Amino acid sequence: MEKTVLKANLRKTGTKSELNQLRTAGRVPGVFYSKVSETLSIDVSEKEINPIVFTAETHLISLQVNGHEEYECVIKDIQFDPVNDKVVHFDLIGLIKDETFQLEVPVQLVGSPIGVKEGGLIQHIMHKLEIECLPKDIPQHLEVNIAQLKIGDSVHVADLNFENIKILNPKDSVVVAITHPKQVKEVIVEEGVKAEPAEPEVIGKGKASEDEEN
Repeated sequence: MEKTVLKANLRKTGTKSELNQLRTAGRVPGVFYSKVSETLSIDVSEKEINPIVFTAETHLISLQVNGHEEYECVIKDIQFDPVNDKVVHFDLIGLIKDETFQLEVPVQLVGSPIGVKEGGLIQHIMHKLEIECLPKDIPQHLEVNIAQLKIGDSVHVADLNFENIKILNPKDSVVVAITHPKQVKEVIVEEGVKAEPAEPEVIGKGKASEDEEN
């Protein structure tokens, strides 16, 4: 897999106000974790982190800190702004050559299902799967062939098998299914009948949360 270079600056652990100032300046705070080196508080350009986050592929990252040190890593966790979906914080995990680790990988559907040609609809339920593998076996995505699926057919985690990769999700989890349009319509109508306006919730003023990284 081709590596993506991500340039970062070391930063001091800041208050919530200082982190917001950093974001206003177009920088995104993050943390790099590794079993074989110290934890680093860093920040990167919003323009550089976005293509790595908003994609349907897994990226192997070569992290350059202050233009010198390089660390091979992947994104472990991302936090988004609930209003505008901007990346507000991220975690990177360092890779160790001969040690397995866990990460989420996107699922890519391949093929035109028989069931769709018969009038069915694709329900892509799991867009990512949690896997465990060695760094050298990291896939950009996991391909699931759905060409032979008919209306009523589905693919479960137990049906999938990838070389050198262990899937950690429950085996009975449905990844994708081909559903009859009538069934989907019935579910929507049923949910609409049951849905009632929610009573406004009164929220008491509680203790303010601690600063993000204090």
